[in-house]
Amino acid sequence: MASKTSEAERNYGPAIDMAAYGRDLARRRAEIEAETGQPLDAPRNSGARRTESKKALLAEIDRLAAAKGFRW
Repeated sequence: MASKTSEAERNYGPAIDMAAYGRDLARRRAEIEAETGQPLDAPRNSGARRTESKKALLAEIDRLAAAKGFRW
């Protein structure tokens, strides 16, 4: 009998440990910034369709991160 799982569902690979992924991203960002001597200027989502509550949440996260001396 043929599998009922679609091809797309089978090709995603193993689950990702998001905590480990976040640490890896932070490590790679730090390496790039150390190499270039400048903050990494990664493109961000434009946020053109964000709700006011989401904008307020992100502004508060930015404020708290800046108070601790880092960018998220």
